[in-house]
Amino acid sequence: MTMGLTAKVTGQTRQSALSVLRRYIERCEPAFYALLRIVFGIVLFTHGLPKALGTSHGSMADPMAGSINLIQNVMGIPFAPQLAFLVMLLETGGAILLALGLCTRFVAFLVVLQMVGISYALGPAWPWIDRGIEYPVLMGFLALYMVARGGGAYALDSRVQRYT
Repeated sequence: MTMGLTAKVTGQTRQSALSVLRRYIERCEPAFYALLRIVFGIVLFTHGLPKALGTSHGSMADPMAGSINLIQNVMGIPFAPQLAFLVMLLETGGAILLALGLCTRFVAFLVVLQMVGISYALGPAWPWIDRGIEYPVLMGFLALYMVARGGGAYALDSRVQRYT
């Protein structure tokens, strides 16, 4: 009898602890989303800054030339230097806007388009070690989530909407 009572009390305690944890996580969810948006912006920024500064990035001696080559020779799109410049703007200025949560849906939509283009250009290779598409696919789906969700509670978008 005591064993059954102990098991029941332990089960209730566990359920109560999980309930408290769930409420805490739900309360912190807006902050977690803001953190996701900020980290996403920082990661994207680290790809744009070397293009803007003309410095090396990982194994790429000239990331802007790499972008131009990818757009022109792999994707076969005209005006590659101009498009590479727009990519650099998206990866720097757009990344800052995403981190701040300003124009979130619009900028995230542009990132989705960019990641679709990168995935197309690098595909169908999947492993990232072989210049695969895992990273752009993940970034694309995270950006798509931001398109659907917007900036969130801790975004400048939510502050601007109050005054418009």
